[in-house]
Amino acid sequence: MPGGAVQMGARGPGAARPAPAPAPLSGSGGGGLGGRPASTGAPAGGAAKSAIVQVTEREFEQEVLTSELPVLIEFGAEWCAPCKQIAPLVEAFAREMAGKVKVVKVDIDRAQLLARELRVQSVPTFMVFAQQRIVDVQVGAIGKKQMFAMVEPFLPRSEGAIKPAELAELMRQGMVTPVDTRDKAAFDRAHIPGAAHMALDEIENRLAELHMLAERPVLYCRAGDRSKELSARLAEQELPVAYLEGGFLGWESDGLPVERP
Repeated sequence: MPGGAVQMGARGPGAARPAPAPAPLSGSGGGGLGGRPASTGAPAGGAAKSAIVQVTEREFEQEVLTSELPVLIEFGAEWCAPCKQIAPLVEAFAREMAGKVKVVKVDIDRAQLLARELRVQSVPTFMVFAQQRIVDVQVGAIGKKQMFAMVEPFLPRSEGAIKPAELAELMRQGMVTPVDTRDKAAFDRAHIPGAAHMALDEIENRLAELHMLAERPVLYCRAGDRSKELSARLAEQELPVAYLEGGFLGWESDGLPVERP
C-alpha cells in the first residue's frame, strides 16, 4: 500500500498492486487538503456526457448513502496525474456497469471535510459503499479488472444463483447435491465430488428423479450459462432449482476439489 495511505476494509479479491503510484495529498510540490495547485485545464467542449456522477459533500448522502446500487467512488483531484491517466478506464467501467453499479467521483479539494472524515490520504483512492457502509477500499490507480473485483460481491444476483464457495459450504453441511448436466464423457473425466449426473436435455423429463435426491439439487454445466437458462425455465414453471454460477470452470478456477476417477 502506498506510503501515508490508510486502509479501510479488505481489498477486492482480484486487487493488484496499483500502478502508477498515487499522488500524495501533502509534501513538497504542494496540493494537500489545505491547498490546490492551479488547474491543468478543463475537458474539451463537445464531449459525450459522462456516465460518472460528480458528487459534492452536499450530494453525498443522496447519491451514495441512499443508493440502491453498490457505489464505486473515486476520490481524486484536478492536479492528480494518475487520476487523469486512468480516467478513460473509469469512464468505460461506469458505462459497462450502468444499471448494476453507480460510479461517482469526489474532488477532495472541493470536499475537504468528507475526505478527512473518510480518512482519504492519497489520490486516487477507490471506495465501495453498499448498504450505507464502506465495504472495500483500494488506494492507487487500478484497472477495470480490479474495479470489478471490488464491486462483484455486492452486485445483484440472478434468482437461484450459487457461487462456488457457497456451494462448497452447503455441500460440507450436507444440504445440497451438485448435479452435473454435462455429457457423460465429461462427467467421467472430472466432476465435483459427490455430484450426481443428469444430462441437461434429459432433466425436464426427469424432474421427479431430480427432486428425489437426498439433498436439494444444484445444477451445473461447463460454464454456467446453460444451467442458468434451465434454472430460469424451471422457475417459470414454479419448479425452482438452483444453479452454480460459472459452472464447472468457475469451480475449478476457485481452486475447489475435483474428482477425477
